[in-house]
Amino acid sequence: MGHGVPELVLELNGRTWTLDASRSYTLGRDPQGDMVIDDARVSWRHATISWGGRSWVIEDHGSTNGTYVQGQRIHQMEIGPGSSVHLGNATDGPRLNLTAGAAAAAPAGAAAYSAPAAAQQAPQQAPPQQPQQGGQGWAPQQPQQAAPQQHVPQQAPQQAWQQAPQQSPQAHVPPQHGPGQPAGASAAYGDRSPTTFHQVALGRVMRIGRALENELVVSDLQVSRHHAEFHSTPDGRMEIRDLGSHNGTYVNGMPIAKGGSALLGPNDIVGVGHSTFRIVGDRLEEFVDTGDVSFSARHLTVTVDGGKQILKDVSFGVPEKSLIAVIGPSGSGKSTLLKALTGYRPANQGDVLYDNRNLYKQFAELRQRIGLVPQDDILHKELTVKKALKYAAKLRFPADTSEAERQQRIDEVLGELKLDIHKEKKVTSLSGGQRKRVSVALELLTKPSLIFLDEPTSGLDPGMDRDVMQLLRGLADDGRTVLVVTHSVAELAICDKLLVMAPGGSVAYFGPPEEALNFFGYGTWADVFSAFENYRDYDWAGRWKGSQHYQMYAADIDAVAAQSVQMPSPNQMRPPKPQGWGSQLWTLMRRYSSVIASDKGFLGLMVILPAVLGAVSVVIPAKFGLAPPTGANKFNGDAGTIMLILAVGMCFSGAANSVRELIKERVIYERERATGLSRSAYLMSKVIVLGVITAIQGVIICGIGFSTRDLPKEGLIMPPAVEICLVVIALGFTSMMFGLVISSLVKTAEKTMPLLVMFAIVQVVFTGILFKVFGSIGLEQFAWLMPSRWAIAGAGTTLDLAHLMPPWDQNKPTDLDPLWEHSASQWGINITVLIALGVICGFAVARLLRRHEPEVMRK
Repeated sequence: MGHGVPELVLELNGRTWTLDASRSYTLGRDPQGDMVIDDARVSWRHATISWGGRSWVIEDHGSTNGTYVQGQRIHQMEIGPGSSVHLGNATDGPRLNLTAGAAAAAPAGAAAYSAPAAAQQAPQQAPPQQPQQGGQGWAPQQPQQAAPQQHVPQQAPQQAWQQAPQQSPQAHVPPQHGPGQPAGASAAYGDRSPTTFHQVALGRVMRIGRALENELVVSDLQVSRHHAEFHSTPDGRMEIRDLGSHNGTYVNGMPIAKGGSALLGPNDIVGVGHSTFRIVGDRLEEFVDTGDVSFSARHLTVTVDGGKQILKDVSFGVPEKSLIAVIGPSGSGKSTLLKALTGYRPANQGDVLYDNRNLYKQFAELRQRIGLVPQDDILHKELTVKKALKYAAKLRFPADTSEAERQQRIDEVLGELKLDIHKEKKVTSLSGGQRKRVSVALELLTKPSLIFLDEPTSGLDPGMDRDVMQLLRGLADDGRTVLVVTHSVAELAICDKLLVMAPGGSVAYFGPPEEALNFFGYGTWADVFSAFENYRDYDWAGRWKGSQHYQMYAADIDAVAAQSVQMPSPNQMRPPKPQGWGSQLWTLMRRYSSVIASDKGFLGLMVILPAVLGAVSVVIPAKFGLAPPTGANKFNGDAGTIMLILAVGMCFSGAANSVRELIKERVIYERERATGLSRSAYLMSKVIVLGVITAIQGVIICGIGFSTRDLPKEGLIMPPAVEICLVVIALGFTSMMFGLVISSLVKTAEKTMPLLVMFAIVQVVFTGILFKVFGSIGLEQFAWLMPSRWAIAGAGTTLDLAHLMPPWDQNKPTDLDPLWEHSASQWGINITVLIALGVICGFAVARLLRRHEPEVMRK
């Protein structure tokens, strides 16, 4: 013992240790620890005891079940002779007895033990908020008396912590990282026991993957068949190499380059699918995330433009296998909170901890373990349940996953959610509750440990409401953490915890749901929500923080000071794509084709619409058809009218095909984009499938429209019918791209129809058929933006409309539209510009799609 250091003897299970001040002692189940405690309630590395320079200190390392002194859970505390510490349970957990050594003075450390008693009494110092009896509530009846209560939140917690300075109430908070320590290193597996161990031999390569020939076989469909491998370097260090995996290999939550490598330090954690690995000495520890994870939010604050806070200092924490409900009035920040918790829109301040790992900093890896079910169904209702899950599995699992492996996982999920009897039914034929089950099934394919649901019972009757909530209760009991945002309050009793949000985005209550109404002092939730509405300026968060419930359920999480979020670079946060671009494109095209093919009404309309529009043009009488007249008849004015009808009909058909396609899939796209979907592959699948349909429609329109007409005997490059048909198809393609622009701009599908009609009418005006467009400064340039202008020009070059139609100025017969020049080069220019307009629209759609993506996925 050093000079002046009181000798301390620790007794545990009949064994004694005389502690040396020059070193620290680790306690836990780890066989390599200093004091091995074989008890399931004790964490692998539970706590340490060391000399702090003034006294002996015990520090809990974020253990699952906690460290207790005199019944109070502690994080760090001074200890000395005469004290006792319980691990894992406050009453019957393994007990450490501390006594003075032979050389120690009798009073040594005695002064350190006023702290536990003060800490034990501290919560009682905060005056409880007693509700009035009879469910009348306190705010509406006596608003003038509400003001004095606002002083409670500022006083009570402060008094409590001042009286217990020795106790740092951070039982659920992970240790802070040192300057040279990577995030997540201190809490390797959420401080849980490794699932298994592997012996590491120098010079040996240990390959990780799904295939059985790997040294480390990981039975996880998120893992590639040959995913990564461990190598030892000549200097004795270990290196992890990615083998071109589809879902990526991660070091401390950050992805390493595909096919790249990274040297590993003693605290580095390697993530592969749901497994994490760490090298400890000469062995490799593996922990498999099976779903039993804790989750907490600390001081989440979201600020929008102008400095307005729409989420204010939200903190709460939940243990594993929990079901948490979030309720609150409109404007309380529930949707904003959900985006912050999932990483879709990270908070400006605060942390989200997934089993003691920072979700924001390690989003690229941890996003694979999070499922999100939006309010709207994330599936194509025209498909059967089995087919919808089949395409989802194809997009989310690695490209080397076999059809049999995917089907096996689909069958497992269908069986778990009791959907196997409905798997051949179309989603649209299911009840609301069953459709919600299918949405949950889609998320369960990748075995997420944490599931978020946004208003899953919206629009459901009370019976379905109960069924959905019981489903969520079952998911939590099976080993997942489930958080549900809901307006329904009928089934809150089956939840473990309830988070009530107040207007303005602050916490009004967090704790057991059965105690919530009593906390607010009302008999019904309708009264509580009315109080929120009537007293929007009241300090609900202050009232909550001045209550005993706060001390019991949230004070330990809230104790750590708020920090600005230090986000990694976008490339580090963006997850890799589980499928290659070509593979995604092919899957998306097949799925989109299946959706269209299953909708017989839509298919019929796609054929009937161009046929009717083509037939309308046939009704127009034209003595000389479209061919240049002979003899005394110099002009055929009907030729322009016929082409006008055909062009406008193609504009309408092309735009109508696509004008709803993006808006109706917006929720699906947003969710799939978060799982690694390529934006360009998604857009290209729409362009290709709709482009083929539009081309067929162009052939139908031209085939019917030209069937009774005389065309010129020779074209400029090809037969005239082919030249005009190509121009009409190009017009349909560009109009389809304009339709996609409209679909990406609007917020609801109902707004697409007025814009579609407006688009078609504008095309009629600027064709150059109804009035003279060329030669008018401003008007001519604006007409260049209209697809119909270039389409009529393309057809006009083939038909020589400049000479076929009467001149606009009878006195200037040579005053001809330059875009109608009867030459092959002008025809090529016209159709090139027409297609270029469509391509420009494609780039515009790609940019507009960014607005509907999680922020971390925007490039």
